[in-house]
Amino acid sequence: MINIPKTDKKRIIIAGCGFAGLTLAKKLRNKGFQVVILDKHNYHQFPPLFYQVASAGLEESSILFPIRKIFQNFKDYHIRKAEVKSVDTANNQLITSAGMIEYDYLVLAHGATNAYFGSAQMEKFSRGMKTIAEVLDLRNSLLLNFENALTAQSADEREMLLTIVIIGGGPSGVEIAGALAEMNKYVLPKDYPEFKEIRAKIFLMEAGDRILSTMSRISSDKASSFLEKMGVKVLTKTMASGCDEKTVFTDSGKGISTGMIIWTAGITGNKIEGLRTECFSRSGRIKVDIYNRVSGYSNVFALGDISIMTAEKYPDGHPQIAQVAIQQAKLLAENFIGMKKGKPIKEFKYRDLGIMATIGRNLAVVELPSLRFHGFFAWFIWMFIHLMSIIGVRNKLMIFINWAWKYFTYDQSTRLILRPKGCA
Repeated sequence: MINIPKTDKKRIIIAGCGFAGLTLAKKLRNKGFQVVILDKHNYHQFPPLFYQVASAGLEESSILFPIRKIFQNFKDYHIRKAEVKSVDTANNQLITSAGMIEYDYLVLAHGATNAYFGSAQMEKFSRGMKTIAEVLDLRNSLLLNFENALTAQSADEREMLLTIVIIGGGPSGVEIAGALAEMNKYVLPKDYPEFKEIRAKIFLMEAGDRILSTMSRISSDKASSFLEKMGVKVLTKTMASGCDEKTVFTDSGKGISTGMIIWTAGITGNKIEGLRTECFSRSGRIKVDIYNRVSGYSNVFALGDISIMTAEKYPDGHPQIAQVAIQQAKLLAENFIGMKKGKPIKEFKYRDLGIMATIGRNLAVVELPSLRFHGFFAWFIWMFIHLMSIIGVRNKLMIFINWAWKYFTYDQSTRLILRPKGCA
């Protein structure tokens, strides 16, 4: 049992301290609740910049921030490092890796993980980008492939090691493709002069008819054009039907020999037992009503990537982006405060602030509700918004210095292969 002193305040348990959980917890400060934050990590992470860590452009510490430091001066806040396992809704109990804890209100905000659509091969041989551990493994493996290419025993083996296949043409796939293309152009020639004119081959594979399908056709075409000019082979209407350790197979029957498969094609909600089967969508997300209440429960809520709320404009649920999670968390905080005062709760209505993706140096696509633009200005806007969204003055400063150094020197400074004891 997780031992936290009981008080006369209502206890709100927030499972997960991502964008949704962090925003909700902050908004409940001094509002008369006992807040318990559970997370399997002791840090808040910034997933929009995972691709820069994966491509050796940023140190991982720049996008992580200790949870306890955030809430140091918050009264009646309790933080426990624990992973949620199941919920006993009949007794208002949450079961975690650290034991059981009782709640008055439970907020599930423990995010999502990679969805491989039933492909055990992809799950085994590809590398995801949903956690900092996955991102570091990707970076290490990528750099190790470059090193091993120098000692390859044949041209075919070297080409395999220098071929990267990215599956999924959403923002994550596009951004990692652009970052690797820049690395290919500016870093590899200096780090590996033995390759001379040999460069890594980068494929971006998308099952749909265009990349960045959540954006306009104009932005999709611009992004595709940017990537092609940077040397990325964009394969649309191409589905990965399977893979093995050294090959990706497409639905056309062709195979691409590769030493690195990066999976960005889909996500599913992190599992939790105890809720009724009908509470889950086909994608594993938890169905919620317009107040973010889990279907059929009055005191269990879900926010962010793990939740799915349908609306007329979003029949398949809202996009799984940070702004949705943040806006849901802000409204839920208001509703908790309103419920405490006996006021009616408010419905969630998503305010679309726009969507953006960066492709590389001076290149990005940005779409605001009434405006879209591409190129340098879009890239500058992308950088500014992401820099301001990072928690901590030190982290902001470190990222700004890294970006400035990279911009003026065409170099990245974190190409270190760091592997656990026992790994080659």
